[in-house]
Amino acid sequence: MKRYLSISTLVLVTVSAGLLQLGCANPQPANTSTNANMAVAEATPDKAAIEAELTRIENDWPRIIKERDGDAVRRIEADDVVIVYPDGTPGGKDQDLKDIESGALTADSWEVSEVAIKVLDKDSAIVTVRSVVKGGKYKAPDGKTNDISGEYRSVDTFVRRNEQWQLIGTASVKVRGPSSAAMTSPTPRASPSMKPSPTAKTTPAMKTTSSPTPAKTP
Repeated sequence: MKRYLSISTLVLVTVSAGLLQLGCANPQPANTSTNANMAVAEATPDKAAIEAELTRIENDWPRIIKERDGDAVRRIEADDVVIVYPDGTPGGKDQDLKDIESGALTADSWEVSEVAIKVLDKDSAIVTVRSVVKGGKYKAPDGKTNDISGEYRSVDTFVRRNEQWQLIGTASVKVRGPSSAAMTSPTPRASPSMKPSPTAKTTPAMKTTSSPTPAKTP
């Protein structure tokens, strides 16, 4: 009897050991989908912080121009920035930097307002800005000074590179006020002149009867 119990115990131990080895040889796959999703999930952008930083940059342009702060331009504008000026001509960082540092761009006042920011993600955003320039002058490379006073609307595209927000594209247009012709009501068409009534024919002059010439007296 003990012999049979010993044999049964030995068989049970052997089977248990085999099952343990089988489990070690074929481990159950871990649920990697959850880990993978956690790895690729992007952090929610801090919109308030992004808006505050880009608003600060936009509001700093009048100071940059007045003080000819080339270092600020080098930080803010990307080397590959694309610029479209109000007259439609394209430009880049080198020309913009040259104009600001040389003092070719000046203004009596430069007001920035209506800064609206659309955050695309944590590393990109689009900004629209309204600017009013008074007493603005731009000295062109040919030496001619142009008056750039007026109201402008700009669209700026920013990206964050190496934890620094940089301008990679900007386009500006000058706001045209309504023309004087558009503001005035159209001139009413003159009513046709009334035809004058036909002139009444004058009656033929009545022949005047003259008294006979008195006879000469002798």
